[in-house]
Amino acid sequence: QEQLVESGGGSVQPGGSLRLSCECSGILFSESDMSWYRQIPGKEREVVALIRSYGNGGAIIYADSVKGRFIISRDDTKDTLFLEMSNLKPEDTAVYYCHAAEPQGHFGTLDFWGRGTQVTVSS
Repeated sequence: QEQLVESGGGSVQPGGSLRLSCECSGILFSESDMSWYRQIPGKEREVVALIRSYGNGGAIIYADSVKGRFIISRDDTKDTLFLEMSNLKPEDTAVYYCHAAEPQGHFGTLDFWGRGTQVTVSS
């Protein structure tokens, strides 16, 4: 059974920091490209950061809105994805989701999602 479980969300004041974690099981974590997405009610889910598998080169890409403030990382020994968020702004308030794109050989990738963790930034 595939599971992606996010944790670390909460409420912080503007300028504060949070560290999100996503513990994965039942997927080929080390071979998967991993991402963090976020969604505000009434809006589409948007990608925040992507880290490719080391087999795919390990590239890291950030949305312009979080560059210089967020850091994505992965620990393939623990099948865990992280998102370090600093200098948080009210507009970062959203539900944050962990996403895995697991390779399926010649058949592309299979997507897996966590249930999300709420991040609220307000004074």
